[in-house]
Amino acid sequence: MDKKKIILIGGGGHCKACIDVVEQTEAYQIVGIIDMPEKVGEKTLGYPVIGTDEQIPDFKEKTDEFLITLGQIGLPKQRKDIYEFLKKNSCKLATVISPLAYISQHASIGEGSIVMHGALVNADAKIGNNCIINTKALVEHDAIIEDNCHVATAAIINGGVRLGADSFFGSNAVSKQYISIAKESFIKANSVEK
Repeated sequence: MDKKKIILIGGGGHCKACIDVVEQTEAYQIVGIIDMPEKVGEKTLGYPVIGTDEQIPDFKEKTDEFLITLGQIGLPKQRKDIYEFLKKNSCKLATVISPLAYISQHASIGEGSIVMHGALVNADAKIGNNCIINTKALVEHDAIIEDNCHVATAAIINGGVRLGADSFFGSNAVSKQYISIAKESFIKANSVEK
């Protein structure tokens, strides 16, 4: 099977975790990473930084898909801006799912989203576009994660919850079932949402 070419956007710590997931899928060949101008020429886990955000349209012909690998703590302004820039320039976004995650065949995952190692997405859950479902996170049945959200490590979104767009749901936080969490929410680590 031919591997698809992919370019990663953002070369920090979250990128390293994403590289590990992308490698584990065995579906992609990482062409390189887009990052800050001063990082061009450096390497992250052996992959070269090949350009900057402004150069993204120049790389469109050199790759099949892009993945935003910039992390998100708090509001997702940077990730959203890059996502919208990619869409405006007709760039195809990857949806990457770790082979070490469990995704129900009855769940859906939006474009540009990544589901990391050990995560669980159960029946009829819906994950929007440009989301991070991080390592060991649980998204239960019938939950809706709207666009541009980060469900952090080991967080638990219980059944029927709606997490509003542009939200951050911190590590080890837990939600009560069937609640709505407003858009642009910042849920602290280890908190309980009722």
